[in-house]
Amino acid sequence: MGTQNAELYFVFMNYDPEYQRLRADRTRQGADELDLYLSKKHDELLASTLEPGSYRKTLSLVIVDGFAVEITEDQVMLIFANVLRSAKGVRVVEKNQELP
Repeated sequence: MGTQNAELYFVFMNYDPEYQRLRADRTRQGADELDLYLSKKHDELLASTLEPGSYRKTLSLVIVDGFAVEITEDQVMLIFANVLRSAKGVRVVEKNQELP
């Protein structure tokens, strides 16, 4: 991603039984497996829907099945809003809003 102004968006996924199964395992191994599963799942979704270099995933969320991604303002309307929101498994995409 270039040096243009980037906006942070949160992407939340639809119900996933594998996520629920892994999240129920409260062991250290279960937590590690959940981290790996979500990171891979989110990376694969981004790689299959957006152009390489047009985004930067900043984190995967474990408490909910979701992730944060930075994209440039120009990409928001052209790429992100239409492509990622309609991707299989995506429930909602929301722009990060800072509270006053």
